[in-house]
Amino acid sequence: MDRNVDVIIFGAGITGLTTAFLLLEKGVDVLLIEKSDRVGGQMCTVSDEGFVFESGPNTGVVSNIEVVELFKKLNNDCTFEIARKESKVRLIWKKGMFHPLPGSLGEAVHTPLFTCYDKARVLFEPFRKKGNDPLESIGSLTRRRLGKSYLDYAVDPFISGIYAGDPDNLVTRFAMPKLYQLEQNYGSFIRGAIKRHPVLAEEKKQGVSKEVFSVKHGFENLATTLRTKITDERILLSAGNLKMYPSGDGWTTEVPSTGEHIHSKQVISTVPAYALPLLFSFIDFEWMEPIASLRYAPVVQIGVGIKDASCVPLAFGGLIPSKEKERLLGILFNSSCYANRAPEGGASLSFFVGGMKHPELLQLSDEELKELVVDALHRMLGYPIGTEPDKMHIFRHEWAIPQYGADSEQRLNCIAHLQKIYPGLTLAGSIRDGIGMADRIKQATCIAEEVGTSLGRAKILCQ
Repeated sequence: MDRNVDVIIFGAGITGLTTAFLLLEKGVDVLLIEKSDRVGGQMCTVSDEGFVFESGPNTGVVSNIEVVELFKKLNNDCTFEIARKESKVRLIWKKGMFHPLPGSLGEAVHTPLFTCYDKARVLFEPFRKKGNDPLESIGSLTRRRLGKSYLDYAVDPFISGIYAGDPDNLVTRFAMPKLYQLEQNYGSFIRGAIKRHPVLAEEKKQGVSKEVFSVKHGFENLATTLRTKITDERILLSAGNLKMYPSGDGWTTEVPSTGEHIHSKQVISTVPAYALPLLFSFIDFEWMEPIASLRYAPVVQIGVGIKDASCVPLAFGGLIPSKEKERLLGILFNSSCYANRAPEGGASLSFFVGGMKHPELLQLSDEELKELVVDALHRMLGYPIGTEPDKMHIFRHEWAIPQYGADSEQRLNCIAHLQKIYPGLTLAGSIRDGIGMADRIKQATCIAEEVGTSLGRAKILCQ
């Protein structure tokens, strides 16, 4: 059984779904192939008697125009939700209580989170020399420009919330490129923020901002909407043990589950790094190993429903610095951010455990995780002793979040090399270009534009 398409996309997570949707808009014949029996990847939403929990990502940031444009294209089929203003409040745990991360100069002066010495040092941040190490870690950069207390009680918990990682093992240029460019282009975070203000104001007019977003009914609704737009006839699920190889001026993919040989002009992979060697078995291990060896943080996410929300702060969530020696990475207050995430008077929370510093906590039993949650409800949120969750769902992710460390440059060089020697191959997904929802949507948009243009030129040449 032979079949011909323009493009095959491997992986039906947010990147694959968005790329397929945008290519179809351009008139490209696409087939989306997914190993599991569902689309969405880590986007999975659970509803339980009025409580809504996310198994994967809980939020995104409207940090680029591609996010805005995607939701415009989806019209009202998938409703875009900006988090309530309370979500601007971030809490940091220090010495037995949560403190708000400063949002103004006055708050910055009086906060107990940072030392007086480091508060004074910040005034001289614009006058410090620009760094010259392209592989400098986020931890090193923070100590150098801001001071150790800012690393301990701002950047470390922030990195835990995004990467579940270690700031001393994440390279700024790859993990936080905008922060890196602020120093490289302007010589200072503060000076760069001031000079970029007009640009940010112009972006805000287009809908781009630092606002946090989700979608109505949870992120799985985004996956379902994109699936409907793509149509099931262009999606092949439960397709494992594929054999794929270059063939003539294109590619051939053998699908054991259907017996098909699918011929395509181009292939786009959005699968995780660890799945690449099996999918691209024809590529020499020498070139694939630096890509496939990308490390992932293991994370347990625990969705907790409480019928009494009286002790839940009106804030985005509470982050817990490594310095505090707690077993939790943080708590997200979902129902404080978005409507309809819990029954009236109740609260939906997400507790996070594990990460790069404590991967062993992924092995905790369900009962041990429940004990951890109950302790946090009492000790951190102030619920009476004996309070237990009314609902609890545990989601374990062994391969949760890619870590952009010092090996990133070699990985990116290998990706570029393979794409050069194998025309029509695109290696994408979170192995490069960022891990956030906005990063994934932007990458998908760029790939769809490049591939659509390439195929358009090929058709013109053939004519």
